[in-house]
Amino acid sequence: MFVRVLCVAAAVACLLSSCAGRSQTEAGSLATSFAPAKGLSSSKSPKKAEADSPVALTPVAWGRFNNPGSLSGRTLTASSLSDLKLADKEVVLTFDDGPMPKKTEKILSILDEYDVKATFLMVGQMAKAHPEIARKVVNAGHTIGSHTYRHADLQTLSFDAAVAEIEKGRDAVTSVTHEDAGFFRFPYLADTKRLRQWVASNSMVVLDVQVDSKDYFGVSPAAVATHTMNSLRAHGKGIILLHDIHARTAAMLPALLTQLSAEGYKVVRLRHSNSSMMMAWLH
Repeated sequence: MFVRVLCVAAAVACLLSSCAGRSQTEAGSLATSFAPAKGLSSSKSPKKAEADSPVALTPVAWGRFNNPGSLSGRTLTASSLSDLKLADKEVVLTFDDGPMPKKTEKILSILDEYDVKATFLMVGQMAKAHPEIARKVVNAGHTIGSHTYRHADLQTLSFDAAVAEIEKGRDAVTSVTHEDAGFFRFPYLADTKRLRQWVASNSMVVLDVQVDSKDYFGVSPAAVATHTMNSLRAHGKGIILLHDIHARTAAMLPALLTQLSAEGYKVVRLRHSNSSMMMAWLH
């Protein structure tokens, strides 16, 4: 009996110290595991929280630490919005606004650890400022897209100015990465019917959002992970909006990916149909 108690205690200690393969200071307490998210309502001022606050896992995820590869799903090639059809329990990970030194690179390391691919919607001026990181994204096998040149709210611009901002952003990302930025996301999700039609007619696929992580609020990583999972459970599938410019996003990502795997989700890799043609042309 004494030996059995010791074994159980050792197992619990192991779980407490290894959430998603992170240290105890990053893993946090299982007692706060995916607690209800607070401060994510747009009607209230978010509560300040440390960007690297602990994120713990629910009990269903405890046994998934050694099988991260089970999260990787199929590759979906798209040339238009109509091609973006996900099955139940399929998600697409997307990261906006980068690349950002240290944060983007940390996220790339975590994605590699879990053997999943994401889509990075890069701001043109950020890609030009950090070209080596932008190329790391492509070299790691991830998909890239654009997010305008300076993250402008296109609804506040004239049509011609908005188009120029989209084109400049795409050209900047493509020139740095040598990969066609075939996917596009509107900053602030502020689109218009006319702009959406223009984007589609210029061989770009708009990536809308079904699950907004709201990682841009000043809340804890645990709150972001909780909100993301709750929203995803309500939808059952979808494109998840994240940002590779926030420390809290990198801090919560291992727990989020472990939880996704534990609940049977698969991460779908997006590819634009123009990607292979662009690479052949460049070479």
